[in-house]
Amino acid sequence: MNISTWNKKTKTETGQDRMLQLVSCAWTDSRFLYDCFLHYRMKEVEVNHHKIVLVRNEGKFSAVGGLCTHYGAPLIKGALVGNRVRCPWHGACFNTTTGDIEEYPGLDSLPTYKVKVEDGKVYVTAGKQTLTKRVKEMSCRVPGVCHTVLLIGGGPASLQCAETLRQNNYGGRIIIVTKDEQLPLDKTKLSKAMNIEVEKILLRPSDFLQQHGIEVLKEKEVVSVNTEAKTVAFNDGTSQHYDQLLISTGARARAMQCPGAEMENVKLLESYKDAAGIYQMSLGKKAVIIGTSFIGMEVAAYLSDKAASVAVVGKSKFPYQFSLGPDIGKMTMKMLEEKNVKFYMSSDVAEMRGVKGRVKEIVLQNGDVLPADVVIVGIGVIPNSHFLKGSAVEVDSRNAVVVDKFMKTNIPDVFAAGDVASFPLCIREDKRVQIGHWQLAQAHGRVAALNMLNKQTELNSVPFFWTVLLGKSIRYTGYGEGYTDIVFKGNVDERKFLAFYMKGDDVVAAASLNFDPAVAKVAEIMATGKKITKSQAESEDLGWLQLP
Repeated sequence: MNISTWNKKTKTETGQDRMLQLVSCAWTDSRFLYDCFLHYRMKEVEVNHHKIVLVRNEGKFSAVGGLCTHYGAPLIKGALVGNRVRCPWHGACFNTTTGDIEEYPGLDSLPTYKVKVEDGKVYVTAGKQTLTKRVKEMSCRVPGVCHTVLLIGGGPASLQCAETLRQNNYGGRIIIVTKDEQLPLDKTKLSKAMNIEVEKILLRPSDFLQQHGIEVLKEKEVVSVNTEAKTVAFNDGTSQHYDQLLISTGARARAMQCPGAEMENVKLLESYKDAAGIYQMSLGKKAVIIGTSFIGMEVAAYLSDKAASVAVVGKSKFPYQFSLGPDIGKMTMKMLEEKNVKFYMSSDVAEMRGVKGRVKEIVLQNGDVLPADVVIVGIGVIPNSHFLKGSAVEVDSRNAVVVDKFMKTNIPDVFAAGDVASFPLCIREDKRVQIGHWQLAQAHGRVAALNMLNKQTELNSVPFFWTVLLGKSIRYTGYGEGYTDIVFKGNVDERKFLAFYMKGDDVVAAASLNFDPAVAKVAEIMATGKKITKSQAESEDLGWLQLP
C-alpha cells in the first residue's frame, strides 16, 4: 500500500500562500486543520504517480481520481459545489464521495480512495494498481426474461440508456439499431480530427457490449414504427418486436437546395466515413465550406493547414452571430483568417458548376466565383423522424419528437432522446426546446432508462457545449436563445473573455475562452436553481463566481 500525506510549502506570508502555510502547520496542530479547509475545500495530491483530488465537505474528507474520465481534464481546476465537482473543459460532473458520474459527457465514474485523518494529518491510501476510470457495476441479460428494449439510433443517448438499464439490474434484451457501419462512437471528434482512427473514438469496444448483453445491429435503418403491435420495420424487410422503445435517431445534415448541389464532391458530414472521405478529398485541394455553423467552422479550422485553400461562405456578417454574438464571431473569423482561411460573408450560393458530375466552382449570389475541388455543406440539421410518418407518435412543427420531462412520448412505452427530441428545459421554466448537445443526449438516455424501469426521474440537466478552433476551446452553458444583451469580462480581441448572455435582468447563458473554470461555475450555479442577475454580471467584482 502507498500512502500520500497532504502537505505544501509556501513562499510568502500573504493571501493564498498564508492560507496554505496554515494548512501545512495543521499537521502538527489539528485545531487549525478544519478551520483552514473551510476556505480551501479541494486539493490535488499524487499517489502512485496518479492525480487524486482530496475534498472536504461538511467536515468530512473524501478522495477520488483527479482526471475527468471523458478526456482527462484536471478536476482540480473545475467547479466544486457541495459534494460534486464539474469538469472545467466539457462539464461532466462527479460525486466526490462515491466517484459516480452524475452529469455528462463521458461514460465512466472516478475511482475512490480511502481517506484517514489521524493526529491532524490527512492520509490518502491507494492500492498498487491505481486506476483513472471506474466502470459502474453492470448486470447482463438473464436467461428466461422475455422483455426487449429497442433503442433506435447508435449515438450517445442509446448507449447511455443501455448502460443505465444494466446498471440498474435490467435483465431483458437490449438492442441498439444503427444505420452506421461502426459501433457507437464519439462523433464530436469527426469535425475536429477528421482523419482520426475509428478505434480511438469508439465509445465502447465490442467485447464490452457483448459482456453486458448489449446487442448492436449495424447498417440497419428503421422505415416505420407500429406502436399498436409494438414492432419496428427495417429497410432490409425484417422487423423487430419491442416492449419498450427509445427513439434516439438524432438529426441529419440539411442538404443544399441550389443547381449543382447533387454533384458527387458536394459533401455532408454525418458519419465517420464522411469525415474520412472529406479529409482525403481535401488534401492539397481547394475546399469550400458552406455555412458558419460550429461544424463548418471546425472543419475550416482543421483543413486550414491541409487543403491548398479554404473558403467559407456564410449568410450572416460574422460566424456564430446569432448563437454567440457578433463580437465572438468576429474574433473567430480573425483567428481563421490568420491561417489563410478566406471568408465570404453576407453571401449565399446561387449555383454550383461542374464537369462530369463534379463541382469545379461555386457561384455566389453577388456574382463572386470560387474555385472548388470539394464542397462541405454545414447549414443546419433536420430531425430524423421521417420513419414515424403514419404512426401515432407526436412530432412538432419542426418534426422533433415531443417528450415530457421524463422523456416519455404521447404513446406508452415509447421514449425519445437526443437531437430528435423536443423537451422541456428546466432552467428556462420548462420552455420546450430542441438542443443538439452531446452532453444532453447522454442525460436524456439516462433519464429515459430510469423511467423505463419505473424509477421516476425528471430531466434537470443544464446544457453544456464546447467547440474547438485551432486548439482553442470556446465553452458554453445555458440556453441563450432570445438573449437581449451580452456582458463581457476580459477582452474578446485578446481571446480571453467571459460572456454573460442576458434576457432582461437574468443571465440565461455564458461562454468563455481562456477563462476556465468560469463556465463550469456558471453551470453549477444554474444547476442549483439559482438565478444570476444582471447586476452580478456587470459587477467588476466576480467574487460571487469564486474563480481561482
